[in-house]
Amino acid sequence: MSEQQAISQLNTKASQSGVLYKLIIFSVSLGIAPLAAYYGSLNYLWKGNTIYAAILAVVAANIILVLYIITAALEGEQAQPSETKKSAAESKKDK
Repeated sequence: MSEQQAISQLNTKASQSGVLYKLIIFSVSLGIAPLAAYYGSLNYLWKGNTIYAAILAVVAANIILVLYIITAALEGEQAQPSETKKSAAESKKDK
């Protein structure tokens, strides 16, 4: 298999699994959630205390980052078994 075909297959798999869609969703939420947490908690939860509101915004950003890492790790685990099956099948064909 040529290098171009391999890249094409990887791009097809990526587009089918919605990798770009997930990246956009996490990027937007990483921008919106901390700001919403900060301003929402500043006015309604902490009554003007900016330190606690900032801590809550940092926690919100970290939660989104951890969720993105977990999603990427689970997606990577799903992709690896199919690749090992293909390589095992190809090695049997070579024999």
